[in-house]
Amino acid sequence: MPARTWIVSLALPISMTVFAQAPPQPDWSRLEAETMQHFQALLRFDTSNPPGNEKLAADYLKQVLDREGIPTEIFALEPASPNLVARLKGSGRRQPILLMGHTDVVTVDPKKWTFPPFSATRDGRYVYGRGSLDDRPHLVAGLMTMLLLKRLNVPLDRDVIFLAEAGEEGSTRVGIDFMAREHDQDISAEYCLAEGGVTARVGGRIKFVGIETVEKIPLPLELTAHGTSGHGSIPLQDNPVVRLSRAVAALGAWRTPIRLNETTREYFRRLADMSSEDDAARYRAVLVPGSASAEAADNYFLQREPRHASMLRTSVTPTILNGGYRFNVIPSEAKATIDVRMVPDEDPTAFIDAAKKVINDPAIDVTVSNAIDRRTVGGTTRIDSEAFKAIEAAAIEHYQTVSLPVMQTGATDMSVVRAKGTQCYGINAAVDIEDGPKGFGPHSDQERILESELHRFVRFQWDIVKALAGGR
Repeated sequence: MPARTWIVSLALPISMTVFAQAPPQPDWSRLEAETMQHFQALLRFDTSNPPGNEKLAADYLKQVLDREGIPTEIFALEPASPNLVARLKGSGRRQPILLMGHTDVVTVDPKKWTFPPFSATRDGRYVYGRGSLDDRPHLVAGLMTMLLLKRLNVPLDRDVIFLAEAGEEGSTRVGIDFMAREHDQDISAEYCLAEGGVTARVGGRIKFVGIETVEKIPLPLELTAHGTSGHGSIPLQDNPVVRLSRAVAALGAWRTPIRLNETTREYFRRLADMSSEDDAARYRAVLVPGSASAEAADNYFLQREPRHASMLRTSVTPTILNGGYRFNVIPSEAKATIDVRMVPDEDPTAFIDAAKKVINDPAIDVTVSNAIDRRTVGGTTRIDSEAFKAIEAAAIEHYQTVSLPVMQTGATDMSVVRAKGTQCYGINAAVDIEDGPKGFGPHSDQERILESELHRFVRFQWDIVKALAGGR
């Protein structure tokens, strides 16, 4: 046999073997209709919390997963608020990866919606509905990832776990708290992907992909002002409503010190590298707290970029006032609720002492509210891990932009999972920054997502999971 013929004959079976072993890729154009079908179906379930009734969504997900032969389990502290866990087994060479999405949504005022909040209306390239941003995209991305891994028979080096959890919007005791306490072995993982990231579109173009690696710690405070009750026609110097008003005003004006951490330092450093000259100067200035330029930048953020001002410090926001019950009666007591979001290294006891000094009124009690679920302190996720690098690579592939580590100013259930030792990363579908001020953001009077960004997010998460869990 001539040498060339022998080489070709040898190469042909080798190349055929390589191509035969390459796993098939999803046909994303054909999958968009299925993704949208599941997304709209989930949006149409009213799982407003309270009361929740997340069973509607959990039952739907279980039905879809069971039909595909994917093992699922239901865990419930309360029957109406179950948690679903689906698992695809890997070789066990590496520890599992956990995909999280919550099945409840915040309540709505239907009168403020252009389309009914649970209609899942498609209009002008958007899908409208409560939960269209928070948090149905993660449910659908998790569901589609599981379906495709199973259908394409993708070899896995680690188990892939999908958790559809109840109670994230204010009743975590039936959701992640219950799962972490009673069923930790069912969701234990090395890495976790969930909500909390910020993929920002500005003027229709992606500016950056924000990967949440740490989050603030909620500290719900209650102020109680005491005084003498009496007739409204006779003003009293110790009127609790007046005293409470002064205290709330003092806390509202209080600017706590700038306290940076590894994530926020890297966030502002990277953001400066990709910003205009003026913006970059401000982002770099706050990296040196205490300087005159840092104070000037902080003032600018408070007026123009309040999210950045919040990322710099423990934030204090009065949210609820209660005082009096009748026009002509001075009450003996008035109360206010203060939403405090502490930076991770803040000492809550020391912070409350500082708040009392700002209030400077011994007739006002400052206590931690028991009416609001407390979040577990979860720690910080590494930004030098293989998971962070996989997300960065997927961001370049799908969004053609850089990634920034982000400290979430709100709270997610990842804090509970992080406290168990899992490295958690928050990622989100891209959102128009302009939509928030228009009233279309998470928890807003209305809520919507671009159809194209929903589909891009599903592909984005798929590539991350493939990179981290796919067989070597």
